[in-house]
Amino acid sequence: MKDKANYILKNFVQLVESAANGKKKVLDFGDGMVFHRREIHIIKVIGDFPGIYLSEIAQRFNVTRAVIWKALKKLEARKLVYKCSYEGDKKKQSIYLTEQGQKAYYAHHKFHEENDAQIFNYLLALSEHDLNTISHFVKLAKDMVKNHM
Repeated sequence: MKDKANYILKNFVQLVESAANGKKKVLDFGDGMVFHRREIHIIKVIGDFPGIYLSEIAQRFNVTRAVIWKALKKLEARKLVYKCSYEGDKKKQSIYLTEQGQKAYYAHHKFHEENDAQIFNYLLALSEHDLNTISHFVKLAKDMVKNHM
């Protein structure tokens, strides 16, 4: 049992390391839609939460607002996102996807549907008990990763 646990932990750590140091830092969805991983995931968050604030995006990624601001400037220049200010507070800006940003959002979604189907289907076939076990493991794993970052 301990050998199996060590095997699982070793493979999990290798998975985390390969994800953190992955070679696929740029995603190409065709039609000139080429994104760094952070860019497309910012687009995903904005698509999931239209009107989100810059500070909320920063919290989701556990980075500073300056990091997100810089990325948003690039996305804005590429006409993928736009900001709306409120008359009462010009500093508070809601962020939305443009039509081109929506295309990138859906291309990213399709990418995950195609590339993640095997594991998603595996999870769908599991019992509630097995899903709870995996869910608990993933929570513990996320906590472990936080401790190593």
